[in-house]
Amino acid sequence: MNLDSDEQNSPYTNQPSQQRNTETETHMNDDGQANMAEATRLTRAGRLAEATALLQRKLGKGQPPATTPGRAVPADRPALMPAGRGLGRATGERLREKLHRGGDVPAAKPTRTSSPALPGTFTDAHHSGPTDTRRYKLYIPSGYTGSPRPLIVMLHGGTQSADDFAAGTGMNAVAERETFLVAYPEQSTGANAMKYWNWFRPVDQRRGGGEPALIAGITQEVLQTYAVDAGQVFVAGFSAGAAMAAVMAATYPDLYAAAGVHSGLAYGSAQDVGSAFAAMKQGPSRPVRLPGATVPLIVFHGDQDQTVAQVNADRLVDQWRSSPAKTATSAPTVRRDETPGGRAYSQSIYSDAEGDVAMEQWIVHGGGHAWSGGSPAGSYTDPLGPDASVEMARFFQAHRR
Repeated sequence: MNLDSDEQNSPYTNQPSQQRNTETETHMNDDGQANMAEATRLTRAGRLAEATALLQRKLGKGQPPATTPGRAVPADRPALMPAGRGLGRATGERLREKLHRGGDVPAAKPTRTSSPALPGTFTDAHHSGPTDTRRYKLYIPSGYTGSPRPLIVMLHGGTQSADDFAAGTGMNAVAERETFLVAYPEQSTGANAMKYWNWFRPVDQRRGGGEPALIAGITQEVLQTYAVDAGQVFVAGFSAGAAMAAVMAATYPDLYAAAGVHSGLAYGSAQDVGSAFAAMKQGPSRPVRLPGATVPLIVFHGDQDQTVAQVNADRLVDQWRSSPAKTATSAPTVRRDETPGGRAYSQSIYSDAEGDVAMEQWIVHGGGHAWSGGSPAGSYTDPLGPDASVEMARFFQAHRR
């Protein structure tokens, strides 16, 4: 296949793929079925490196994808199959489903369960900005009586929806217990074919325009419609949504009191698709200073994440510590523990000049590219890790703007 066809199949583009020759497609589908069966067997046996090598050989990827100009793998997909090329569309989709539904978290259950029914209300809404519209969902806990309550804005990862992200993180259940509202902005396929927030584009890294303005607009719409404590508005996200949460915290520190970044990247880590892929694998090529004030930050990352390398969590912490506002000035206090029957983790706690906790970094040992402590009811979750939703809510409620 030529480069143009490859680029059209990238989840970062919105163009449809070119029509393929039917005979060639049939041959690739037949060959792909055998490849899929073998790769699936290796994956189930925990031999992920061998499965990856097999697919790379069959797809002709002897060189790392980063060497292909104009290509990048989105923040929620391992590099081995950015678009399922060479296996046929249907076969590629089935293989990605088998490999990536908890793919780099083998211990997580691959099948989904039903989310428990909650007594609150989960509503649908739309927000229209000057140039575009986004759907969002809002969870209103049963304990909400009209008195001001906190609000958490949750940004999903690529290929996910608001419903999927809510089910996987279990944040609505936490909101029901703690009585706060949760908004879930949803990326449109018109803006990105695979529903990735476009965190890597300069136009979407600025205050007052692009996707940051839409997300801020949704946040402000909820504030105007419901009784929300304006001093307790927070933003969090996973993967591409986490990178966008870092953008929101950097560009709207007057709107959000704190931020949570799970498996994401530092603000300004990329300027286009190519630099996005490089940053995901190696961290940003250069440090980027925050544009203004900082907000308290909680970071989660798995140290076995093969999609967004752990170095990105470290660079995010460095960026926040080196900001002009000097949010966190001290060396961290490190606590090591493990979840009962689950994963070990390291929690680094940074304090500000007054001795208050300004930042926490949680490294989940053995964790992959998945929401720590999440539910199999959603995608990209690791039930064995510490509960990121509970810890983020706890951190947020300790901070007011």
